[in-house]
Amino acid sequence: MNFEINTPMEIAAIISLVLLFVALILTFIRLALGPSLPDRIVALDLIALLILGVIIAYVALTKEIVYLNATVLLALITFLATVAFARYLEKRVL
Repeated sequence: MNFEINTPMEIAAIISLVLLFVALILTFIRLALGPSLPDRIVALDLIALLILGVIIAYVALTKEIVYLNATVLLALITFLATVAFARYLEKRVL
C-alpha cells in the first residue's frame, strides 16, 4: 500500500491508529495481569471496542467502506458476549 498524507482527516486517522494500538497493548497487559475474572472480562470487552476503533480509523484512512459491515457484526457479537458473561457471573455469585 502506498499512502500519501494530504488531508487533516488522514493525519487524524494515523494518530488515532497509533493511540488505539498503544491502548490495545496496555489492555492486553491488563488482561494478562487482571486479578479477577470480571477484570479480564472488561479487558476483553475493551479489546473488542478498540479493534472496532482500529477498523473505523482504517476505513477513514483508506475510504474502503466495505469494512464497516465487519464493525457492525463485531459490535453485536461483543454486546452479546458481554451480556452472557454478566449473566454467568451473576449466577456464579448467587
